[in-house]
Amino acid sequence: MKNVEVKPIDTTKAGYKEGIISILVNVALFVLKMWASVLTGSIALAADAWHALSDSISSVVVVAAAKLSSRKADKEHPFGHGRWEYIASLLIALILGIVAYEFFRNSIVRFNSREKVEYGLFAVVVTAVSVIIKELLAQYAFYLGKKTGNSSIAADGWHHRSDALASAVVLGGILFAKQFWWTDSILGVISALLLFYVTFKIMKETISKILGEEPGEDLIDRITKEIIDAYHDDLKIHHFHIHNYVSHKELTLHIRLRKNLTIESGHKIASIIEERINEKFGMVTTIHVEPMD
Repeated sequence: MKNVEVKPIDTTKAGYKEGIISILVNVALFVLKMWASVLTGSIALAADAWHALSDSISSVVVVAAAKLSSRKADKEHPFGHGRWEYIASLLIALILGIVAYEFFRNSIVRFNSREKVEYGLFAVVVTAVSVIIKELLAQYAFYLGKKTGNSSIAADGWHHRSDALASAVVLGGILFAKQFWWTDSILGVISALLLFYVTFKIMKETISKILGEEPGEDLIDRITKEIIDAYHDDLKIHHFHIHNYVSHKELTLHIRLRKNLTIESGHKIASIIEERINEKFGMVTTIHVEPMD
């Protein structure tokens, strides 16, 4: 049986594709939900419709980030423009935080006013379909984000899920509004708190990557076993750092060599290790040489 070569997913094309599909679907959902709100007179459905439209705004951000991050390195930006993905993730997190605040505030207002809404069958169908479609979009974005490592696509997936949660809140209010007038308000507060958590998670992960991270233990072990030990068994490595520019990664590390080696020999060893790391892991490496104590 022949091995089938699996081609990697292009990050830029994936960003375009996910963003455009998201925009088209969200605009369609916006029209349906607004139609349902006009027929029923429901403020909640109208708000849910505008929430769906807000997803289109975040998807536009994803498409723009994919375009900007695909630009090649230039004199002003020698490491490329890949970090536009991080900026897009922060913008999407900001949108999520604003949406979460509005949900929380509106839920408290509705609870205090003991507001009760009457819904019809059409509202139930539209809202249920919206929950399913938005969760499918979220799963699709998560899949592409994981395959490509594109953080802005993954962040957009959380925005899709936030809309699914919002629609689920409205659906719960529709189904139980007659029995419990406060159901919609309580579920709204819960959804808002979940969205605040997602916002915090996205911002924390993105800011951590921008500031710079220590490489994972798995990567260090692979470099040690597959590059260092395979080439030279008499040196020590430490002090790993990765500077992640998304489309370009810089790795720095220190190696300790025997004191009796010449500068030329030490330079040759470091250069060979740098070349092999670049070939195997696709990272430009800078090595600082130290004498072994």
